[in-house]
Amino acid sequence: MFVPPWEDARLPSGWTPVLDRYGVIFVSAARSGNDESVFDRREPLALLAAHNAMQRYPVDPERVYIGGFSGGARVALRLALGYPDVFRGAVLNAGSDPIGDSQIPIPPRDLFLQFQSTHVAYVTGEGDTSQLNEDLSSMHSMKKWCVFDVQSHVVRSGGHEVADSTALAWALNVLLHGARPDPNKLGACRLAIEEELNIKMQELDSLVAARHDDEAQKLLLKIDGHFGGLAAPRSLELAH
Repeated sequence: MFVPPWEDARLPSGWTPVLDRYGVIFVSAARSGNDESVFDRREPLALLAAHNAMQRYPVDPERVYIGGFSGGARVALRLALGYPDVFRGAVLNAGSDPIGDSQIPIPPRDLFLQFQSTHVAYVTGEGDTSQLNEDLSSMHSMKKWCVFDVQSHVVRSGGHEVADSTALAWALNVLLHGARPDPNKLGACRLAIEEELNIKMQELDSLVAARHDDEAQKLLLKIDGHFGGLAAPRSLELAH
């Protein structure tokens, strides 16, 4: 499933032979560009397109991927994070953001544990310096949140442009042959997050017990902004 920044549903130039070689079905929606609403149109269309393709063709559910270019890649990242039970990997072409803040919150625990096994491929031109820096920030946040199968490819002499056929083939290889996370490394990382969350929740409980309502409210907002769905339902109980 490809989320474009433009309005028409078209296949990027040079992609057809690569997709045919790997046996990949390309799906994209019209009127799903950067000018459309993310929540009202772009995300629902991507989910519907993936569902319809899976109903129509004998698709391996373990090999359903989301991708996008520029602003579409940012939407693709949000879909990969929010629906890891649908999309098993993501190709972020010249567009990415850090996860785990108020803009891209962590989903509920069961979904996030699935997302930690997602394969993520970043593809950006070497001349797209501002996006390369954003990629580094995004990849750093991924590893912080225990998403370890994260790889990047810098397109030589490339700018802010759609991946060429070579870069696309590289990205598909990452998705199709991605490694499972090391269970010991993943377990230690998850434990560190849980310990950090528990410390913050204990601090919040103390403020609530002491009736320091204003301070408790500020801390609750920080916890929700950082931990997102991992903090629920405890944060929701305290909020009420």
